[in-house]
Amino acid sequence: MKPKGGDGGHNGLADVARAAGGDSYARLRLGVDSKPQGANQAGYVLGRFTQEQSDTLKPALKKAADAAEFWVKSGLAEAMNRFNTPEEKKARGKKPKADPSCDTRSETMHLKRLPRVHRPGIAVTIPSFGGPLILCDAGANPEPQPTHLWQYGVMAEAYARTVLHIDKPRVALMNIGAEEGKGTELIQKTRALLLATPGINFTGYIEGRDFFDGAADVVVTDGFVGNTVLKMAEGLARSLFSAIAQAIFAEDPELALRIEPAIKALYSKSDYEELGGAPLLGVNGTYIIAHGSSKAKTIAASIRNGFEYLRLGLNDVLMQRIVEVEAGVDADVMNAMPQ
Repeated sequence: MKPKGGDGGHNGLADVARAAGGDSYARLRLGVDSKPQGANQAGYVLGRFTQEQSDTLKPALKKAADAAEFWVKSGLAEAMNRFNTPEEKKARGKKPKADPSCDTRSETMHLKRLPRVHRPGIAVTIPSFGGPLILCDAGANPEPQPTHLWQYGVMAEAYARTVLHIDKPRVALMNIGAEEGKGTELIQKTRALLLATPGINFTGYIEGRDFFDGAADVVVTDGFVGNTVLKMAEGLARSLFSAIAQAIFAEDPELALRIEPAIKALYSKSDYEELGGAPLLGVNGTYIIAHGSSKAKTIAASIRNGFEYLRLGLNDVLMQRIVEVEAGVDADVMNAMPQ
């Protein structure tokens, strides 16, 4: 199953693409074995099945029917998670994309989700002037449901307590304004869930301008906004420090040399390479996502972080916390939310 693709020289698919106005349509594909060496392609594809191929046909059709039904009910992304196995991807010769949501789909097929977790989310630790800030989600789920964002808040809050040792993390929801009536239906419903969650220090909405001022310890948002904010912050920090250094050097080279250690020390506090990759919260295992351009020190930090999560029993903490809050949230509030 995939969201789009070419026709591969198949006349039937070419006709579908012409009728659809292009090849950007989702499809579920059933294929035959690769043709034997020297065999005619058309003759092999249109010929009779061997006994071995016939034996695999019935379960393949059953799987395709189940996948199509699940696709209609739950959407393509969930269907791909469930039915596209790693072996099938490898057989198609697909290379992993530099896309965190693709990483998430691949990982979910390997490790599966923790019990009661709807969708895993990437929790990135971002240095801010008020201390470390957890941003979740940072790219795994660009089109979430309210219950997904709610669980990101619950899991990231437990992560902040367990890993960063913040006693009572302040949890905020990213929005276009701080007023109660602002935001989309998704934001409004997520806010209702967070307000109804027992034992969570939910402080309300947070705007982008307050992000680095220490107004919150955990910021909840969807994967599209989260990934955009993260990459913008990384690029801004790099460009800002470079511009400051160049301006000082042009004005007073001796002064630039004297303060160079201080500038480098300050920059290192905002350098993602020093922090390592980000954990994917909600999977039944330990999974760290790092930049495709990560250097050795980033990978080393990611490995250290992974061992620390295992030592702390992070997944057990997340599961226990989700069970606790689900029991405490009013059933009417929960039942009103799309899953």
